Amino acid sequence: MKMIDLSVPISPRIREPLPAQIEYASHESGAVQAAALLGLKPEDFPESKAWATETVTMNTHAGTHVDAPWHYWPTSEGKPARTIDELPLEWFYSDGVVLDFSARPQGYEITTEDLIVELERIGYTLKPFDIVLIRSDADKRLYQDHYAFSHVGVSAEATVWLLDQGIKVVGTDGWGWDIPLNLQAEAYKREPKEGVLWAAHFVGKDREYCQIEKLANLDKLPKPYGFKVCCFPVKVEKASAGWARPVAIVED
Repeated sequence: MKMIDLSVPISPRIREPLPAQIEYASHESGAVQAAALLGLKPEDFPESKAWATETVTMNTHAGTHVDAPWHYWPTSEGKPARTIDELPLEWFYSDGVVLDFSARPQGYEITTEDLIVELERIGYTLKPFDIVLIRSDADKRLYQDHYAFSHVGVSAEATVWLLDQGIKVVGTDGWGWDIPLNLQAEAYKREPKEGVLWAAHFVGKDREYCQIEKLANLDKLPKPYGFKVCCFPVKVEKASAGWARPVAIVED
């Protein structure tokens, strides 16, 4: 069995609008902290060293994460939208399939026809609860300027089609599932109307589903299907998303 890491690191070096901040505490400062807590002196610890720790300040949508239905809208399918801690774990461990759109230009919007053609190319038929991953190789630009605007997106129409196949979890190696935000804004300025801004996300109003965003290494999968995806989100109470470390599990 081989495991392939499909996540990006939590790092302030990632060029995204929601960067993480990490404060590193050394073993020496850990001894000072531990001594204060326990009524001891730092030198009571071996070589005045104790625990090393980190304090991370980050949005739930920074790093690789799973969006919950609550992120999209207050309701989903006519009921209160579920937060990340309320979703069934069974959704996040299933058969995976990766659809390769890395040859498409940055900002391209994937259509239903594109999905059908790619599935025919790889010879695969979707089944309920498959985890569908969209490859654009945006993760290769993780530390570059404008990384967040460099992925391909999925149209609302194509998202609906995927969900109509019984899919509950989709994922992308881009910063977002829709086309990049700057292109959405430009389109809206040209023609301000409903269905331009965040259209694929807003599909969650009518159909309950989750998106994994900021995946990585989809190019390292040895085949487009025939592997498992494990992508359990961190259980953040009443949150719109939870960080995750998705892994593809490939049988040798």
